[in-house]
Amino acid sequence: MKVKIFDESHEKDLEGKVNEFLKELKGEVIDIKFETAIMTMGEEQIYCFSAMIIYQ
Repeated sequence: MKVKIFDESHEKDLEGKVNEFLKELKGEVIDIKFETAIMTMGEEQIYCFSAMIIYQ
């Protein structure tokens, strides 16, 4: 079993990276975990979109 982790600041970038990985994957996907984190710095909001793909 292996994992691949993606971390992007925009959800569309994450979507593209995950889709590209899945298209090239020769193994079987066991699970995909998704998480969004938000942090504020002053008046700026910083988003972090991440995904972990568990596969064989």
